Amino acid sequence: MSTIEHWIGGRLTTGAATRTGDVFNPATGQRQHEVVLAAPADVDDAVAAAKAAFASWSQASLSARTKIMFSFRELVNAHVKELAELISDEHGKVLSDAAGEVQRGLEVVEFACGIPQLLKGEYSDQASTGVDVFSFREPLGVCVGITPFNFPAMVPMWMYPVAIACGNTFVLKPSERDPSAANFVADLWRRAGLPDGVFNVVHGDKVAVDALLDHPDVAAVSFVGSTPIARYIHQKASASGKRVQALGGAKNHAIVLPDADLEFAANHLAAAAFGSAGERCMAISAAVAVGGAGDALMDIVTRKAHEVVVGPGRDPRSEMGPVVTAAARDRIETLIGTGEQQGAKVLVDGRGLKVPGHENGFFVGPTVLDHVGTGMDVYTEEIFGPVLSVVRADSVEAAIDLVNANPYGNGTAIFTTSGEAARRFQRGVTVGMIGINVPVPVPMAYYSFGGWKDSLFGDKHIHGPEGVSFYTRGKVVTSRWPHVEAAHGASLHFPTSS
Repeated sequence: MSTIEHWIGGRLTTGAATRTGDVFNPATGQRQHEVVLAAPADVDDAVAAAKAAFASWSQASLSARTKIMFSFRELVNAHVKELAELISDEHGKVLSDAAGEVQRGLEVVEFACGIPQLLKGEYSDQASTGVDVFSFREPLGVCVGITPFNFPAMVPMWMYPVAIACGNTFVLKPSERDPSAANFVADLWRRAGLPDGVFNVVHGDKVAVDALLDHPDVAAVSFVGSTPIARYIHQKASASGKRVQALGGAKNHAIVLPDADLEFAANHLAAAAFGSAGERCMAISAAVAVGGAGDALMDIVTRKAHEVVVGPGRDPRSEMGPVVTAAARDRIETLIGTGEQQGAKVLVDGRGLKVPGHENGFFVGPTVLDHVGTGMDVYTEEIFGPVLSVVRADSVEAAIDLVNANPYGNGTAIFTTSGEAARRFQRGVTVGMIGINVPVPVPMAYYSFGGWKDSLFGDKHIHGPEGVSFYTRGKVVTSRWPHVEAAHGASLHFPTSS
């Protein structure tokens, strides 16, 4: 039994913590590690290390920063396999999915390698006679990332590469359910040449989170998680005068029109609903079958769900692994039962699944519920499991109204061969990320990721151009260099250009 420690000031430490948490292997149900849970004193140490490092790192040249970013990129790329194995063992997702997660995080590192171009300011020569105006952006200080269990490598990589490349220092508080990836990355930063204290990791629960939100030396907080916690973090950190981006939950819909290629749509619905056991904030959890598409679509989706190979993440034959904890499994199965009681038709039932050789694992099989009503718990709640709820609608207009009535606005998709319907959909839905025949429309790193409504608290999306804006603040300089021999008097009037 190993103990997972904090990474503060360039070294591992158990700090002042007296509490630990259990880290399970979801495929076996066995406890494999314990993780130290930070006390407020540990948070103080991490923030102090980051604050001390900021004094020099913020003044480091763009050339020096980018050299380290490129080195870090090469190290991550060289260790994708090891990172994927850590993720699979603690989260449960299959190795191919875990490797894909690392790759999507790596894309943000590559984006951050271009920071000299991204931080270029503006210059206006001779804005007034003998007066020039120019602007540039500066780092904020100590930035914090509070990240979820479902993407222990990717979501933090959506934050710290941009923050660090912009000249900030960083304290990461990863999920205590799968913490090892964070420490592995911390050592890669060390090997890349990042100065001690620029990147720190504190493990913990609400005690650590509240200490970070209240700390006077923290300048900005990035968060990804559930909507109730996102709202809490936004309110608490904002009250402390911090800059905040808090990404919340989701109920992502995919509309399938009768003119769609139903085999194509069903194949992608199954992949988007059951991939990573549905534990993605961009998973499709609600399909809207429009008009005559419904019954034929359900026949194909049912077949696809039965074909999914469920097993331990380390088994290369597995297409879907377990959910993260026994509590998550029990909650998902309860919601399936509630849906059935409330009138949904269970076409595929994943409850009670036992994988041979892994009978104690936290497995839930692919589940399909048809004729789901918008008042049912399986529709209103974020299930975060391999459950696809199917709602029927008479028209594309009714489907758009259904999407817009939902309090979440993270991602949505439409399957159709009609450009007119797709354009009406993309302009009509009140959602931040939209897919046209693409079920999981996660944008590339050079665009920004974020939803609307209850899926985002704060005004900036994550990574991409908005990430650079979030982790910096602007300065505008108006300068004049008069001739020494000139004797110009000053005016008491408000200054204007001339």
